[in-house]
This record gives sequence, structure tokens and C-alpha cells, in this order.
Amino acid sequence: MMSAAALLVLAALAGAMTYTGFLVVGVLADYLGTGRFVAGLLLGGLLARFPWVSNGKLRIVGLLPKPLRRPLIVSLLAVCLLSFLWRAEYVPTLLTGFTTAFLLAYPWLRKAIFDRMLSSFSKLAPGKDRHTSIDDGVIEGEFREKKE
Repeated sequence: MMSAAALLVLAALAGAMTYTGFLVVGVLADYLGTGRFVAGLLLGGLLARFPWVSNGKLRIVGLLPKPLRRPLIVSLLAVCLLSFLWRAEYVPTLLTGFTTAFLLAYPWLRKAIFDRMLSSFSKLAPGKDRHTSIDDGVIEGEFREKKE
């Protein structure tokens, strides 16, 4: 039951983000005065990442460096959000706002979920200090009985 609910939430998230991408391409096409196809190709070329083998190591290269990708995407979403607000289109505004909020919260969510998963396995790992907790929400204590 829980896995079905999680799958349903992930499918809704994927649908919302896909539709938001469609909306972003449409707004970009309007601003550039081209069709959706050309705007999609421009965005795809700008954001594409390709595998590259250099000195025997696999690397991923693209036009934009890693620190610029997320701010560019957030700024594109913000422009689309303002454009939809200006046109008084509220459903696309809500979807674009949701996607922007998810994109901004994703690093925190990923860290929180990953740390929570690791905290359950760290107690089982041999040779590790069991008194250091990864999860700050868990209070650990040690109790000893007094010998009479």
C-alpha cells in the first residue's frame, strides 16, 4: 500500500515537471519568436551533458558548468512564472511555482532522505562508533543499573 502511494506521488511529480518543461519551452518560444521545436532544441543544446573520456577517466561535459545549471533553470522558471502571472493564467502559474519550489528544495530533501536511510544501516556496520547519530531527530542515551 505504501509503495503504491509513493509510486503515485512520483508519477504525479513527474507529470507536473514534464508539463512545466512543456510550458517553459512554450514561453521561451514566445519570447524568441520561434516555434516550440527550435526553442526546445536551443534549451536542449544549452543544458545537454555528454560523456567524455579524458586521460582514461570518464567525465561529463556540457556548455554550462555545474554551478550555473541550477540557477539558470530556476531563473527560466521564474521568468515563466512571472509571464503566467502577467497573463493571469493561474494553473500554469501553480505548476511552475510547484516545480520551482521542488527544484529549490531538492538538495535538502535528498540529503534528509539519504541521511535517514544511512542512519538505519550505520548501526549495523561493524567497527563504527555507535554513539554518533546521523539523524539529529533521534535522541540516544545510555543507561546503566547500579549494583547493590
